Amino acid sequence: MTRFARIAAALGAALLLASCGVAAEPPAASPGQATASPGHSGHATDSPGHSGHATEPAPAASPLRPGERFVNLSMAEPYTPGPPNGGTDDYRCFLVDPKLTGRVSLTGAQFEPQNTAIVHHAIFFRLSPEQAARVRAVDDSSPGQGWSCFGDAGIGDASWVAHWAPGSKESLLDPRYGYDLPPGSSLIMQVHYNLLNVKGEPGTDRSGIRLRVTDRQLEPLETGLYFAPVELPCTPEESGPLCEREAAVRDVGKRFGEDSLTQVRLLEQYCGPVEAGPTQHCDVPVGSPFTVHALAGHMHLLGRAVKIELNPGTAKARTLLDVPEYNFDDQSLRLLPEPVDVREGDVVRVTCTHDAGLRALLPELRGTPPRYVVWGDGTSDEMCLGIAITSAPE
Repeated sequence: MTRFARIAAALGAALLLASCGVAAEPPAASPGQATASPGHSGHATDSPGHSGHATEPAPAASPLRPGERFVNLSMAEPYTPGPPNGGTDDYRCFLVDPKLTGRVSLTGAQFEPQNTAIVHHAIFFRLSPEQAARVRAVDDSSPGQGWSCFGDAGIGDASWVAHWAPGSKESLLDPRYGYDLPPGSSLIMQVHYNLLNVKGEPGTDRSGIRLRVTDRQLEPLETGLYFAPVELPCTPEESGPLCEREAAVRDVGKRFGEDSLTQVRLLEQYCGPVEAGPTQHCDVPVGSPFTVHALAGHMHLLGRAVKIELNPGTAKARTLLDVPEYNFDDQSLRLLPEPVDVREGDVVRVTCTHDAGLRALLPELRGTPPRYVVWGDGTSDEMCLGIAITSAPE
Protein backbone atom coordinates (compact mmCIF):
# COMPACT_ATOMS: atom_id res chain seq x y z
CA MET A 1 0.00 0.00 0.00
CA THR A 2 1.48 3.35 -1.00
CA ARG A 3 1.60 6.30 1.34
CA PHE A 4 -1.28 8.12 -0.34
CA ALA A 5 -3.36 4.95 -0.62
CA ARG A 6 -2.91 4.47 3.12
CA ILE A 7 -4.05 8.03 3.77
CA ALA A 8 -7.07 7.49 1.53
CA ALA A 9 -8.01 4.42 3.53
CA ALA A 10 -7.58 6.21 6.84
CA LEU A 11 -9.58 9.26 5.77
CA GLY A 12 -12.24 7.38 3.86
CA ALA A 13 -13.09 4.73 6.43
CA ALA A 14 -11.00 5.39 9.55
CA LEU A 15 -9.15 2.15 8.92
CA LEU A 16 -6.65 1.35 11.62
CA LEU A 17 -3.09 0.96 10.48
CA ALA A 18 -1.34 -1.67 12.51
CA SER A 19 1.25 0.18 12.21
CA CYS A 20 -2.07 16.29 28.88
CA GLY A 21 -1.74 18.45 30.60
CA VAL A 22 -3.85 21.41 29.52
CA ALA A 23 -1.95 24.67 29.67
CA ALA A 24 -3.11 28.22 29.21
CA GLU A 25 -3.86 29.54 25.76
CA PRO A 26 -0.75 30.82 23.96
CA PRO A 27 -0.51 34.59 23.92
CA ALA A 28 -2.44 36.19 21.11
CA ALA A 29 -0.38 37.67 18.32
CA SER A 30 -1.13 39.18 14.97
CA PRO A 31 0.43 37.57 11.86
CA GLY A 32 4.11 38.34 11.66
CA GLN A 33 4.19 39.41 15.32
CA ALA A 34 4.05 36.02 16.97
CA THR A 35 5.57 35.45 20.37
CA ALA A 36 7.31 32.22 21.26
CA SER A 37 5.11 30.73 23.95
CA PRO A 38 6.52 28.58 26.79
CA GLY A 39 5.61 25.58 24.63
CA HIS A 40 8.25 26.76 22.15
CA SER A 41 10.88 27.84 24.63
CA GLY A 42 13.00 24.82 23.75
CA HIS A 43 13.42 26.18 20.24
CA ALA A 44 13.97 29.77 21.25
CA THR A 45 16.75 28.83 23.63
CA ASP A 46 18.42 26.13 21.54
CA SER A 47 17.72 23.40 24.06
CA PRO A 48 19.67 20.18 23.50
CA GLY A 49 16.38 18.31 23.27
CA HIS A 50 16.08 19.36 19.66
CA SER A 51 18.76 21.61 18.27
CA GLY A 52 21.66 20.87 20.58
CA HIS A 53 24.57 18.57 19.76
CA ALA A 54 24.87 16.47 22.90
CA THR A 55 24.00 12.78 22.87
CA GLU A 56 21.27 12.22 25.42
CA PRO A 57 20.99 8.95 27.35
CA ALA A 58 17.75 7.02 27.00
CA PRO A 59 15.32 7.52 29.89
CA ALA A 60 15.69 4.98 32.66
CA ALA A 61 13.47 1.97 32.07
CA SER A 62 10.49 1.28 34.26
CA PRO A 63 10.83 -2.03 36.11
CA LEU A 64 10.00 -5.13 34.13
CA ARG A 65 6.58 -6.53 34.93
CA PRO A 66 6.01 -10.28 35.46
CA GLY A 67 6.96 -12.24 32.34
CA GLU A 68 8.59 -9.31 30.53
CA ARG A 69 12.16 -9.00 29.26
CA PHE A 70 14.14 -6.42 27.28
CA VAL A 71 15.46 -6.89 23.75
CA ASN A 72 17.99 -4.29 22.59
CA LEU A 73 18.48 -3.57 18.88
CA SER A 74 20.52 -1.03 16.93
CA MET A 75 21.61 -0.18 13.41
CA ALA A 76 24.28 -2.50 12.05
CA GLU A 77 26.75 0.37 11.59
CA PRO A 78 26.82 4.17 11.83
CA TYR A 79 24.95 6.07 9.12
CA THR A 80 25.89 9.45 7.67
CA PRO A 81 22.75 11.34 6.53
CA GLY A 82 22.68 12.67 2.98
CA PRO A 83 19.48 14.59 2.11
CA PRO A 84 18.53 14.23 -1.58
CA ASN A 85 17.35 16.85 -4.06
CA GLY A 86 19.05 19.78 -2.38
CA GLY A 87 16.93 19.45 0.74
CA THR A 88 17.83 19.33 4.42
CA ASP A 89 15.82 16.21 5.35
CA ASP A 90 16.78 12.56 4.97
CA TYR A 91 14.29 9.78 5.72
CA ARG A 92 16.23 6.53 6.00
CA CYS A 93 14.92 3.05 6.79
CA PHE A 94 16.96 0.28 8.40
CA LEU A 95 16.06 -3.38 8.85
CA VAL A 96 16.56 -4.58 12.43
CA ASP A 97 16.01 -8.21 13.40
CA PRO A 98 15.07 -9.21 16.98
CA LYS A 99 15.66 -12.87 15.96
CA LEU A 100 12.39 -14.11 17.39
CA THR A 101 12.10 -17.88 17.52
CA GLY A 102 8.67 -17.78 19.12
CA ARG A 103 5.63 -15.52 19.20
CA VAL A 104 5.91 -12.58 21.60
CA SER A 105 3.88 -9.50 22.49
CA LEU A 106 5.48 -6.05 22.41
CA THR A 107 4.36 -4.20 25.55
CA GLY A 108 6.67 -1.19 25.46
CA ALA A 109 9.49 0.44 23.52
CA GLN A 110 12.03 3.21 24.01
CA PHE A 111 13.87 4.57 21.00
CA GLU A 112 17.48 5.52 21.76
CA PRO A 113 18.61 8.32 19.40
CA GLN A 114 22.39 8.33 19.30
CA ASN A 115 22.84 11.74 17.63
CA THR A 116 20.08 13.97 18.99
CA ALA A 117 21.35 16.97 17.01
CA ILE A 118 20.02 15.50 13.76
CA VAL A 119 17.34 12.92 14.69
CA HIS A 120 13.88 14.44 14.18
CA HIS A 121 11.67 11.39 14.74
CA ALA A 122 11.60 7.60 14.35
CA ILE A 123 8.86 5.08 13.50
CA PHE A 124 9.03 1.31 13.82
CA PHE A 125 7.10 -0.97 11.46
CA ARG A 126 6.45 -4.68 11.97
CA LEU A 127 7.27 -7.12 9.16
CA SER A 128 6.11 -10.69 8.75
CA PRO A 129 8.81 -13.21 7.78
CA GLU A 130 7.54 -13.07 4.17
CA GLN A 131 7.74 -9.25 4.13
CA ALA A 132 11.20 -9.33 5.71
CA ALA A 133 12.58 -11.40 2.83
CA ARG A 134 11.25 -8.82 0.34
CA VAL A 135 12.68 -5.95 2.39
CA ARG A 136 16.13 -7.53 2.46
CA ALA A 137 16.09 -7.45 -1.34
CA VAL A 138 15.21 -3.73 -1.24
CA ASP A 139 17.99 -3.11 1.28
CA ASP A 140 20.56 -5.07 -0.74
CA SER A 141 19.73 -3.19 -3.94
CA SER A 142 20.02 0.27 -2.30
CA PRO A 143 23.44 1.92 -2.04
CA GLY A 144 24.80 2.34 1.46
CA GLN A 145 23.10 1.25 4.65
CA GLY A 146 19.32 1.11 4.52
CA TRP A 147 17.12 2.74 1.89
CA SER A 148 15.38 6.08 1.29
CA CYS A 149 11.80 6.10 2.63
CA PHE A 150 10.09 9.49 2.71
CA GLY A 151 6.65 9.32 4.29
CA ASP A 152 6.47 5.61 5.15
CA ALA A 153 8.54 2.43 5.20
CA GLY A 154 9.27 2.61 1.50
CA ILE A 155 8.28 -1.01 0.83
CA GLY A 156 4.48 -0.93 0.62
CA ASP A 157 2.20 -2.02 3.44
CA ALA A 158 3.82 -2.29 6.87
CA SER A 159 2.36 -2.13 10.39
CA TRP A 160 3.25 0.73 12.76
CA VAL A 161 4.10 -0.60 16.24
CA ALA A 162 6.19 2.13 17.91
CA HIS A 163 7.34 5.70 17.38
CA TRP A 164 9.51 8.38 18.93
CA ALA A 165 9.56 12.16 18.71
CA PRO A 166 11.32 14.62 21.04
CA GLY A 167 10.09 14.21 24.59
CA SER A 168 8.65 10.74 24.02
CA LYS A 169 9.17 8.23 26.79
CA GLU A 170 8.12 4.62 27.10
CA SER A 171 4.37 4.57 27.78
CA LEU A 172 3.13 1.39 29.44
CA LEU A 173 -0.48 0.39 28.94
CA ASP A 174 -2.42 -2.18 30.88
CA PRO A 175 -0.27 -5.37 30.75
CA ARG A 176 -3.18 -7.20 29.11
CA TYR A 177 -2.31 -5.48 25.80
CA GLY A 178 0.59 -5.63 23.37
CA TYR A 179 1.57 -5.64 19.68
CA ASP A 180 1.72 -9.18 18.31
CA LEU A 181 5.13 -10.21 16.91
CA PRO A 182 5.02 -13.71 15.32
CA PRO A 183 8.19 -15.81 15.15
CA GLY A 184 10.54 -14.59 12.45
CA SER A 185 9.16 -11.04 12.57
CA SER A 186 11.53 -8.16 11.84
CA LEU A 187 11.25 -4.41 12.28
CA ILE A 188 11.88 -1.46 10.01
CA MET A 189 13.39 1.52 11.82
CA GLN A 190 12.54 4.69 9.89
CA VAL A 191 14.63 7.66 11.05
CA HIS A 192 14.01 11.23 9.91
CA TYR A 193 17.28 13.17 9.94
CA ASN A 194 17.00 16.96 9.96
CA LEU A 195 20.10 18.88 8.85
CA LEU A 196 18.41 22.29 8.71
CA ASN A 197 20.75 23.87 11.28
CA VAL A 198 23.82 21.71 10.88
CA LYS A 199 26.99 23.62 10.10
CA GLY A 200 29.61 21.55 8.35
CA GLU A 201 29.52 17.77 8.48
CA PRO A 202 26.45 16.27 10.20
CA GLY A 203 28.34 13.43 11.83
CA THR A 204 27.05 9.88 12.00
CA ASP A 205 24.19 8.22 13.83
CA ARG A 206 23.76 4.73 15.20
CA SER A 207 20.42 4.80 16.95
CA GLY A 208 18.70 1.82 18.51
CA ILE A 209 15.63 0.73 20.43
CA ARG A 210 14.91 -1.08 23.67
CA LEU A 211 11.93 -3.43 23.26
CA ARG A 212 9.88 -4.74 26.17
CA VAL A 213 8.40 -8.14 25.25
CA THR A 214 6.62 -11.05 26.88
CA ASP A 215 6.01 -14.60 25.71
CA ARG A 216 2.40 -14.32 26.88
CA GLN A 217 -0.27 -13.85 24.21
CA LEU A 218 -2.03 -10.57 24.92
CA GLU A 219 -4.94 -8.60 23.51
CA PRO A 220 -3.45 -7.17 20.28
CA LEU A 221 -2.87 -3.45 19.85
CA GLU A 222 -3.02 -1.47 16.61
CA THR A 223 -2.04 2.10 15.72
CA GLY A 224 -4.60 4.38 14.11
CA LEU A 225 -3.54 7.52 12.22
CA TYR A 226 -5.73 10.57 11.60
CA PHE A 227 -4.64 13.25 9.15
CA ALA A 228 -5.69 16.85 8.55
CA PRO A 229 -4.41 19.24 5.88
CA VAL A 230 -2.09 22.19 6.44
CA GLU A 231 -2.81 25.38 4.46
CA LEU A 232 -0.75 28.12 6.10
CA PRO A 233 -0.02 31.29 4.07
CA CYS A 234 2.97 33.55 4.54
CA THR A 235 2.48 36.40 7.01
CA PRO A 236 1.69 39.87 5.57
CA GLU A 237 5.26 40.89 6.39
CA GLU A 238 6.76 38.07 4.30
CA SER A 239 7.21 37.78 0.56
CA GLY A 240 8.98 35.55 -1.91
CA PRO A 241 8.30 33.08 -4.72
CA LEU A 242 7.35 30.24 -2.34
CA CYS A 243 4.59 32.36 -0.78
CA GLU A 244 2.54 31.39 -3.84
CA ARG A 245 0.74 28.14 -2.97
CA GLU A 246 1.32 26.19 -6.17
CA ALA A 247 5.01 27.09 -6.18
CA ALA A 248 5.28 25.82 -2.61
CA VAL A 249 3.46 22.59 -3.49
CA ARG A 250 5.80 22.00 -6.44
CA ASP A 251 8.76 22.57 -4.14
CA VAL A 252 7.45 19.87 -1.78
CA GLY A 253 7.19 17.50 -4.74
CA LYS A 254 10.72 18.33 -5.86
CA ARG A 255 12.17 17.55 -2.43
CA PHE A 256 10.11 14.50 -1.49
CA GLY A 257 8.69 13.01 -4.69
CA GLU A 258 5.37 12.70 -6.46
CA ASP A 259 3.74 10.90 -3.52
CA SER A 260 4.00 14.14 -1.54
CA LEU A 261 2.06 16.03 -4.21
CA THR A 262 -0.65 13.37 -4.25
CA GLN A 263 -0.82 13.51 -0.46
CA VAL A 264 -1.51 17.26 -0.48
CA ARG A 265 -4.26 16.83 -3.08
CA LEU A 266 -5.77 13.87 -1.27
CA LEU A 267 -6.02 15.72 2.04
CA GLU A 268 -7.66 18.63 0.25
CA GLN A 269 -10.14 16.26 -1.40
CA TYR A 270 -11.13 14.29 1.71
CA CYS A 271 -11.13 17.12 4.23
CA GLY A 272 -12.35 20.00 2.09
CA PRO A 273 -13.45 22.57 1.50
CA VAL A 274 -10.18 23.88 2.91
CA GLU A 275 -9.65 27.60 3.39
CA ALA A 276 -6.15 28.98 3.91
CA GLY A 277 -5.49 29.92 7.50
CA PRO A 278 -3.80 28.87 10.74
CA THR A 279 -6.35 26.25 11.84
CA GLN A 280 -7.44 23.19 9.86
CA HIS A 281 -9.33 20.04 10.75
CA CYS A 282 -10.53 16.81 9.20
CA ASP A 283 -13.51 14.65 10.16
CA VAL A 284 -12.97 10.90 9.71
CA PRO A 285 -16.02 8.59 9.79
CA VAL A 286 -15.42 5.37 11.71
CA GLY A 287 -16.01 2.21 9.69
CA SER A 288 -15.21 -0.39 12.38
CA PRO A 289 -15.41 -0.16 16.18
CA PHE A 290 -12.31 0.00 18.38
CA THR A 291 -11.15 1.05 21.83
CA VAL A 292 -8.68 3.91 22.35
CA HIS A 293 -6.05 3.66 25.10
CA ALA A 294 -3.59 6.50 24.38
CA LEU A 295 -3.09 9.36 21.92
CA ALA A 296 -0.52 11.81 20.67
CA GLY A 297 -0.45 14.68 18.20
CA HIS A 298 2.39 15.43 15.80
CA MET A 299 3.24 18.74 14.15
CA HIS A 300 6.53 20.46 13.37
CA LEU A 301 8.04 23.75 14.53
CA LEU A 302 5.13 26.02 13.55
CA GLY A 303 2.63 24.01 15.58
CA ARG A 304 0.65 25.86 18.24
CA ALA A 305 -2.17 23.51 19.27
CA VAL A 306 -3.59 20.08 18.47
CA LYS A 307 -6.87 18.46 19.47
CA ILE A 308 -8.52 15.09 18.82
CA GLU A 309 -12.28 14.87 19.34
CA LEU A 310 -14.95 12.22 19.09
CA ASN A 311 -18.31 13.18 17.57
CA PRO A 312 -17.80 16.96 17.77
CA GLY A 313 -20.91 19.11 17.68
CA THR A 314 -23.20 16.31 18.88
CA ALA A 315 -24.65 15.22 22.19
CA LYS A 316 -21.99 12.48 22.26
CA ALA A 317 -19.10 14.94 21.81
CA ARG A 318 -15.95 14.08 23.73
CA THR A 319 -12.42 15.48 23.70
CA LEU A 320 -9.82 12.71 23.67
CA LEU A 321 -6.67 14.86 23.43
CA ASP A 322 -6.26 18.59 23.96
CA VAL A 323 -2.83 20.23 23.74
CA PRO A 324 -3.54 23.98 23.53
CA GLU A 325 0.14 24.87 23.90
CA TYR A 326 2.02 22.44 21.69
CA ASN A 327 5.68 21.84 22.41
CA PHE A 328 7.71 20.07 19.73
CA ASP A 329 10.07 18.88 22.47
CA ASP A 330 7.27 17.11 24.37
CA GLN A 331 5.43 14.73 22.05
CA SER A 332 4.86 11.88 24.47
CA LEU A 333 1.77 9.69 24.31
CA ARG A 334 -1.06 10.73 26.63
CA LEU A 335 -2.64 7.69 28.29
CA LEU A 336 -6.39 8.04 28.79
CA PRO A 337 -7.64 7.67 32.39
CA GLU A 338 -9.99 4.97 31.09
CA PRO A 339 -10.16 3.37 27.62
CA VAL A 340 -12.76 4.92 25.32
CA ASP A 341 -14.94 2.82 23.03
CA VAL A 342 -15.45 4.17 19.51
CA ARG A 343 -18.36 2.78 17.52
CA GLU A 344 -19.10 2.36 13.85
CA GLY A 345 -20.64 5.59 12.57
CA ASP A 346 -18.79 7.79 15.04
CA VAL A 347 -16.60 10.62 13.76
CA VAL A 348 -13.01 11.36 14.80
CA ARG A 349 -11.82 14.93 14.25
CA VAL A 350 -8.21 16.07 14.40
CA THR A 351 -7.59 19.83 14.51
CA CYS A 352 -4.25 21.64 14.34
CA THR A 353 -3.30 25.29 14.65
CA HIS A 354 -0.03 26.54 13.13
CA ASP A 355 1.62 29.95 13.36
CA ALA A 356 3.66 31.25 10.43
CA GLY A 357 4.96 34.07 12.61
CA LEU A 358 7.12 31.58 14.49
CA ARG A 359 9.31 31.29 11.41
CA ALA A 360 10.93 34.62 12.29
CA LEU A 361 11.40 33.71 15.96
CA LEU A 362 12.72 30.16 16.12
CA PRO A 363 16.45 29.62 15.61
CA GLU A 364 15.81 26.50 13.53
CA LEU A 365 13.72 28.42 10.98
CA ARG A 366 15.19 31.89 11.12
CA GLY A 367 16.72 32.62 7.73
CA THR A 368 14.73 29.99 5.84
CA PRO A 369 12.80 31.35 2.84
CA PRO A 370 9.18 32.33 3.56
CA ARG A 371 6.77 29.78 2.16
CA TYR A 372 3.12 28.90 1.95
CA VAL A 373 3.17 25.80 4.17
CA VAL A 374 1.37 22.61 3.19
CA TRP A 375 1.74 19.05 4.43
CA GLY A 376 5.33 18.00 3.83
CA ASP A 377 7.96 15.65 5.21
CA GLY A 378 10.57 18.31 5.99
CA THR A 379 11.17 20.08 9.29
CA SER A 380 10.49 23.41 7.57
CA ASP A 381 7.19 21.98 6.27
CA GLU A 382 4.30 20.95 8.51
CA MET A 383 2.06 18.08 9.48
CA CYS A 384 -1.19 17.59 11.36
CA LEU A 385 -1.36 14.02 12.58
CA GLY A 386 -3.31 12.31 15.35
CA ILE A 387 -1.90 9.00 16.62
CA ALA A 388 -4.17 6.60 18.51
CA ILE A 389 -3.16 3.37 20.26
CA THR A 390 -6.16 1.05 20.00
CA SER A 391 -7.43 -2.46 20.49
CA ALA A 392 -10.49 -4.42 19.40
CA PRO A 393 -13.62 -3.29 21.28
CA GLU A 394 -14.21 -5.04 24.57
